Amino acid sequence: MRFRPCIDIHNGKVKQIVGGSLKDQGDFARDNFVSDLDGGYYASLYRKLGLKGGHIILLNPAGSRYYEADVAQAEAALKAYPGGLMIGGGMNADNAAAFLYKGASHVIVTSYVFKDGQIHYENLDRMIRAVGKDHLVLDLSCRKKENDYYIVTDRWQNYTDVRLNRETLDQLASCCDEFLIHAVDVEGKAGGIEEEVAALLGDWGRIPVTYAGGVGSIEDLNKLKKLGRDRVDVTIGSALDLFGGPLDFDEVLKKCQKNA
Repeated sequence: MRFRPCIDIHNGKVKQIVGGSLKDQGDFARDNFVSDLDGGYYASLYRKLGLKGGHIILLNPAGSRYYEADVAQAEAALKAYPGGLMIGGGMNADNAAAFLYKGASHVIVTSYVFKDGQIHYENLDRMIRAVGKDHLVLDLSCRKKENDYYIVTDRWQNYTDVRLNRETLDQLASCCDEFLIHAVDVEGKAGGIEEEVAALLGDWGRIPVTYAGGVGSIEDLNKLKKLGRDRVDVTIGSALDLFGGPLDFDEVLKKCQKNA
């Protein structure tokens, strides 16, 4: 289990938010932490520590008055750590290659591929042609509805009709380099992981997968390691002392390195 760092950007600031609270209307999110430091600072720290495969996520839509400020933060991070970070949020076949040119190792895509509630294979093919399968991460972030988990889009606000299950993972594994999966209902709450999601990903294990959501203690890390069968990487935001939380960043790194 590897630790994957994150830089979440909303309203032009590096933030940690409660994931399920995000709304495009009014550029609203319930904040857990707002940093006085910029994306370049965090990227430089991750580079110094040798942490690769981290995620920059732009949380405002392209039409937002804050979007350009989000991009400026992201560009500072990519400049500070070229090749060490992925980027997601509003990625499409027209703009994705530019972010690779600016230093991203991968682009992370959800809403462009999952259109009108379904997998839009034409757009998926466009993304592969634009950046190459080896530079593409599919974000299959999910929320529970009734008894199943469904992939959600548009900054986690809209459900698709696509279930997160083995069949979907098998179907998409040949189209990308990795999966990133936020368990949105627990994202930013540091109250425990979505055990069903972790177990599904651990049982599957065909390509690299990073899980995010709900980790608030070393016990949660141990549980993710066990349920994920050491096949699932982890990213932690709000719970880390790096972002104002109670969980010691150095302790988390040691734990993940030990478990790797």
